[in-house]
Amino acid sequence: MMCHGQVNGRLWIWTAAFRTIVLAAVVVAGAGRGLAQQEDSAETPIGKRWWPSEFGAGDQRGAVNRLGPSKVLEATALIKTGQVYSLGRLYENGMPMPNPYRLYSLTVPGSPTSEAVGKNQGVSFDEMVTAQIGQVGTQMDGLAHVGVRVGRDDIFYNGFKRADFARSYGMQKLGVENVGPMFTRGVLLDVAGVRKQERLPVGYVITPQDLQAAADAHQLTIRPGDVVLIHTGHGRLWMKENQIYNDGEPGVGLAAARWLSDQKITLVGADNWAIECVPPEDPERPFPVHQWNLVRNGIYHLENLDLSPLVDADVHEFAFIFSPLRLKGATGSPGNPIAVR
Repeated sequence: MMCHGQVNGRLWIWTAAFRTIVLAAVVVAGAGRGLAQQEDSAETPIGKRWWPSEFGAGDQRGAVNRLGPSKVLEATALIKTGQVYSLGRLYENGMPMPNPYRLYSLTVPGSPTSEAVGKNQGVSFDEMVTAQIGQVGTQMDGLAHVGVRVGRDDIFYNGFKRADFARSYGMQKLGVENVGPMFTRGVLLDVAGVRKQERLPVGYVITPQDLQAAADAHQLTIRPGDVVLIHTGHGRLWMKENQIYNDGEPGVGLAAARWLSDQKITLVGADNWAIECVPPEDPERPFPVHQWNLVRNGIYHLENLDLSPLVDADVHEFAFIFSPLRLKGATGSPGNPIAVR
């Protein structure tokens, strides 16, 4: 299933190449619009009210509540060889930035930063990083990242209102410091591999059937508390064809997001920048999977992963470890997630 159009970050720009097939997009998006019409007639723009959370009315952690000692022991039992796979991208100048208003720059001030001091003549360097640090490169979206405007209120996970917690110097609720470390079972669903493609085309909508086929191919059953990583092949473009990488992507459709949330997972990650299909199935509803996962279900996103180490090693089940930086009030976190097998 394909959807057409082009996106540059959050700003939608129809290009000349796609103007000739706009009518086709209208037909393809029909099913998505049917769902949208149902949602428009509900309590909020994305359906019935989603709060209070299943984890309690005051909960700020979301799906990580499913983690605990039993998931750690389950994950530990998967470690057979001790092989560690790094899944994070390098943070570097020139890396893809789908949102043109985001930036990343690392500067080493001075050479050296600290001149030689003392009889031992020690010198040192430090660095200055300028970035939306939780929203560039390999990044975990926190629960304060995305919300829904309902009437005059912007409402986030568990019904928290923006007016009550959003501040210029950090969120007073839903900050990424609430997440804590993740040590759990991880599974890789190689959708590109099952479809015998190195890279799914931009705009490809991953369906529940795609996810189930990828799980069946390696006799995988998704369990509550798992982390699910999805290989689309889009990551092959990273630092090679940045413009194509930025302009759109294959990704999870809304039906597949619902399928994943039914499995009670904790986090979904992918080798793309938004997890979901861009452009979306319904051109009038951008980034619906973010709202479904983060806002309605407290399921985290881990974006811009490098999944090639797992694909190349044919590893599909592993211990997954990630510890978000304890940035009080932040909407997300950088980091280097790892898989251990």
